[in-house]
Amino acid sequence: MKYNNPVIKGFYPDPSVCKAENTYYLVCSSFQYFPGVPIFESKDLINWKPIGHCLTRESQIQLGRVDSSGGVFAPTIRYNNGRFYMTTTNNSTHQNFYVWTDDIYGEWSEPIHVDQGGIDPDLYFEDGKVFFMSNGKDDNGIDGIVQCEIDIETGVKLSPSHSIWQGTGGRYLESPHMYKINGLYYLMASEGGTEYGHMVTYARGDSISGPFEAYPNNPVLTNRNLGGYELQGVGHGDLIQDNDGNWWMLHLGFRQIGRWLTFHHLGREVFLTPITFGEDGWFTAGHNGTTLTSFETDRISDEILQQEKKIYTFENTDWKLDWCYLRHPAYEHYLLRPDTVTLKGTEVTLDAAASPTFIGIRQRNFSAEISCDVQLTNGEAGFTLYMDENHHYDLAVCKDEHGYKVIERLNIGDIKSIEHKVDLGSNNHAALIIRASHERYSFFIHADGQDIPLGTAQTRYLSTEVAGGFTGVLIGLYACGEGSMAEFSKFKCVYH
Repeated sequence: MKYNNPVIKGFYPDPSVCKAENTYYLVCSSFQYFPGVPIFESKDLINWKPIGHCLTRESQIQLGRVDSSGGVFAPTIRYNNGRFYMTTTNNSTHQNFYVWTDDIYGEWSEPIHVDQGGIDPDLYFEDGKVFFMSNGKDDNGIDGIVQCEIDIETGVKLSPSHSIWQGTGGRYLESPHMYKINGLYYLMASEGGTEYGHMVTYARGDSISGPFEAYPNNPVLTNRNLGGYELQGVGHGDLIQDNDGNWWMLHLGFRQIGRWLTFHHLGREVFLTPITFGEDGWFTAGHNGTTLTSFETDRISDEILQQEKKIYTFENTDWKLDWCYLRHPAYEHYLLRPDTVTLKGTEVTLDAAASPTFIGIRQRNFSAEISCDVQLTNGEAGFTLYMDENHHYDLAVCKDEHGYKVIERLNIGDIKSIEHKVDLGSNNHAALIIRASHERYSFFIHADGQDIPLGTAQTRYLSTEVAGGFTGVLIGLYACGEGSMAEFSKFKCVYH
């Protein structure tokens, strides 16, 4: 069969995967968004559905006033003796920790911290022992992939932290994962930075603590030399063996807005690439060491159809699974119903590294039409295309001493400009529309049976290349201004 990449679209970076019985489970980074660490489930590796989050309580993760792209960094999920473990980093507090659950659909434990620095932690279970790995410096100040043995009940170190591999020389050695395959230990990591030079490398050895011999043809997977190729930034992978014995890598990558336009704003997404072991025990990845937007494979039955959801509404999404908040929300400001949402604004705006009244869903494809009806009582409320507090486009209804109006506001770094206004008089209701393409967003208000254009803005100014950071655009509903109140209805996001 032929499957298409990415297998999970939109801002879901740093995937990690495990298998329990005949089901695959995958987690991703969430940074400043809450709840933290989304969980997906699949039976076939190409169709993934959200089932929950690992971090659902403020006691589990302190987000406070963390900056955008702070908070929860790359997680790892593992399954051992009937229990799931997820380990991650709160990069804002520089703490590595893990949580666990016996019910993947239920709540997870309180955090158990490990006194080892670095980021991108990994857990490896073998013969009753548990090894913890991250990147950084060991107890002797040596850089590399750092490993120690821990007590899984308490997180206490049972051995010193020791640097076991220094990679192949690429910058930002990160995302270590350990596997034992056919009697050998394989240590996989990423180098080059999670940008256009990103790459997956690996080494192997006879002992879990090394020494490790690097794969002679590293990097095993990268798209860094494919100029003019829309799929870039490939790296940060995790291996999984399917029920038929085939090996795969789930990893991140991103899609440029155009073949020669090196900007991406949808965030880093989840890709699936086949892995093949040779007779010498080394494995190769993808098509000549690259990943593709589609793969033809006989490893997946032709009877399995890759499904893609094209329409998102209030009615066919789940507030707890598909939507998220900025940092820790004040839940009393949100009334979430099956077909409408009422938001109560505060003085906190989208420009603050705090928690404005905001609930968002990831933008998953370049081409889309997004629409919603907004009825405002006071203040300001509407749509935002949100990358971070300094980079977002707003289409909103607002009230001042002269009545109501619809505004199109562009926020690009230090430049914050209301580009267009449409006066509504005493009418406090508006039907708002955003049409998205690869290169532009176009803003409209629907009135008197027609779409009235307010203007356009380039997508590149919401891209990582402009804004920086590690996230992607969310389609947000928001309200701000003391005493503001708004009701949203008829939300629809249609991807083309």
